Amino acid sequence: MATDQADLLRQRGIQVTAQRLAVLRAVAGQPHITADAAVEAVRTEIGAISLQSVYDALGVLVAKGLIRRIQPAGSPARFEARVGDNHHHLICRICGRVVDVDCAVGSAPCLTAVDDRGYEIDEAEVAYWGRCPDCLAQSQAPASAQATTGRPSRSGAIHPSKPATDRARRAGRSRQRTVKRIRRD
Repeated sequence: MATDQADLLRQRGIQVTAQRLAVLRAVAGQPHITADAAVEAVRTEIGAISLQSVYDALGVLVAKGLIRRIQPAGSPARFEARVGDNHHHLICRICGRVVDVDCAVGSAPCLTAVDDRGYEIDEAEVAYWGRCPDCLAQSQAPASAQATTGRPSRSGAIHPSKPATDRARRAGRSRQRTVKRIRRD
């Protein structure tokens, strides 16, 4: 496998280094990996490497078309090795999970602008936002518990992205502020 990846780098005119090979393997091994996760994966594989070296390797691999960089709104950049086709992404608003979904049209760009204003459009980046099956199930569980008992669930969770412990902490701070105000008076 390493020689295949090394040959791939050479074919694109990229100098083969252990760091670049490790970054390429990290991206291939974890679809939609963030730069921080890539750093950890590379450090696990080859030991010490600077954050800047990983960013540099990611930049070179993107520039040469070996990996693709996506950056969903409000999220860190992610990198993927699936570059030879036209696909889009499903993104969970709750947990941030990103999965690939094939384009219905098949060839890029799959969307056409009403007025291209003289641009030659060669790509359209589409992100479908929603809730993944796991987060959807979690959000329905407390509602179903309340519906059957007439009370909120035991965890008190109202929304999966805001666990009961966070609300309890905030409520505790609120009570502390009230107590402090009373003592001042």
